[in-house]
Amino acid sequence: MNLAVVLVLCVCCVLLLSLWKQSSGKGNLPPGPTPLPIIGNIFQLDVRNITKSLSSLAKVYGPVFTVYLGPQRTVVLHGYEAVKEALVERAEEFSARGSFPVAEITNKGLGILFSNGKSWKEIRRFTLTTLRNLGMGKSSLEARVQEEAHHLVEELRKTNG
Repeated sequence: MNLAVVLVLCVCCVLLLSLWKQSSGKGNLPPGPTPLPIIGNIFQLDVRNITKSLSSLAKVYGPVFTVYLGPQRTVVLHGYEAVKEALVERAEEFSARGSFPVAEITNKGLGILFSNGKSWKEIRRFTLTTLRNLGMGKSSLEARVQEEAHHLVEELRKTNG
């Protein structure tokens, strides 16, 4: 009997903690359907036809809305105009990326794919400058790549497989 009471109390605590975490993190988020603790809005979405589900939510909440995929909060931009405004007119505000813990551990926050913020801008600037110096976008780039590939093949032949 005592084990059942402790188990029920633990489940209640987890649900209350989940509700508190979801409600305290709302801040200035766009409107959206009320999520269930832990599972979010998964029952309001048809996972076989997610585009239809998101389109129907956009009719109710507008072109920018919030859904919870499990405990993960997700802001959805629905339609050309919403995406254009976010990526073109407000590019600086929407330039950040989500975190990828596995990539952060393996890459130590470096690299152009999973980096973010200031480091991403510096890496991007360096990469574009280097590629431009190599002739990216010019017809001479193909000849340089072929020349380097030829040297690589020669070095590999010297190793005898």
